[in-house]
Amino acid sequence: MPSAARTTIDAIEVSGKTVLVRVDFNVPISDGEISDDSRIRAAIPTIQSILDRGGSCVLMSHLGRPSGNGFESAFSLAPAAVRLSELLDRPVNLPSDDCLDDASRAAVASIGSGEVILLENLRFHAAEKKGDVDFAARLAIYGDVYCQDAFGAAHRADASMVAVPQAMEGRPRTAGRLLEAELKYLSGAIDSPERPFVAVLGGAKISDKLATIRHLAGRVDTLVVGGAMAFTLLRAMGHDTGRSLVEASMIEEARAIIDAVDATPTTLLLPVDFVCAAAPAAGVETTVSGPDIESGLMGLDIGPASINSFSAAVRAARTVVWNGPMGLFEIPPFDQGTLAITNAMIEATIAGATSVVGGGDTAAAVNDLGLGAGFTHVSTGGGASLRMLEGGPMPGVDTLDLA
Repeated sequence: MPSAARTTIDAIEVSGKTVLVRVDFNVPISDGEISDDSRIRAAIPTIQSILDRGGSCVLMSHLGRPSGNGFESAFSLAPAAVRLSELLDRPVNLPSDDCLDDASRAAVASIGSGEVILLENLRFHAAEKKGDVDFAARLAIYGDVYCQDAFGAAHRADASMVAVPQAMEGRPRTAGRLLEAELKYLSGAIDSPERPFVAVLGGAKISDKLATIRHLAGRVDTLVVGGAMAFTLLRAMGHDTGRSLVEASMIEEARAIIDAVDATPTTLLLPVDFVCAAAPAAGVETTVSGPDIESGLMGLDIGPASINSFSAAVRAARTVVWNGPMGLFEIPPFDQGTLAITNAMIEATIAGATSVVGGGDTAAAVNDLGLGAGFTHVSTGGGASLRMLEGGPMPGVDTLDLA
């Protein structure tokens, strides 16, 4: 996991220079409309810093999972260009449907100070995901400075994340303001937390969080585990879990994880009750049960006793990191556990704690509730934030210049 300080865009002289910025505009688009522009908004401070100091921006991003065989209208970044233009209150030029064709090259060659170009979806070229060095070298020509601000993709070794900055060796290779904040809060929270340090993990699958649990064991004071992933741990402990989601192939590993945490000073806090129903649907009859669950029922949210114990642990924290919802938050009434953790973290923040929300479903949940502003930091990257919490490599960060 990156811990050394990186050169940041604000430390680089950009007047009269073109900055090639890797942004993360992988936003949800339906029928040409963006339903959540938070990732575009998150890039504004970096872009504005460059423009305000006399630089120009060539932005590059991916969107979705096109085939890699050329332009596909469903994955065009055109709606992102329109939204960015509105947010910046200036034109944003999307010169072509190919980031490397003559039109794109000509637009970059003629860019003026204070102007912004957004290249079309990098993944229209299969070479992007392959990390192709020739593809990267052609992109690298576009910039005097490389700026990495796509935290959501920083755990990937795509061409624009690794091979492009490698091709730009000798030119400044910096972190943008968003990436700087993500590294500060996610890396800093783990490396030098104020205690008590509490980590809250949720979500569907224990297999997705095994490395995270192992990395946090012994580092956090309390490890709170909710969501469906708790059922595999409870089954490993001998509890009946009814029809709840259990990864049967992970039960032995779950036993080993429990033993590993027990061997450290970390307290493992698991749910003691659940809100259960016969099916995951709105309007179904619910009951509170646990920790054992009847054979015909499934646990779909943590129950009131678990909410109380989890919330108390969070409110007492001075550093708290959260990744993964507590239940099926998309369907009321199974959103109450996630809402309770949200409120407890906000209370802790008001009391002076550092609160960090991992990206993905967790960020979506707190933003859907309209409560994202109540935390110290809400990450823009689901997979990337999880990679940092598990101490894994971040290829898109490792290529940047050290401060």
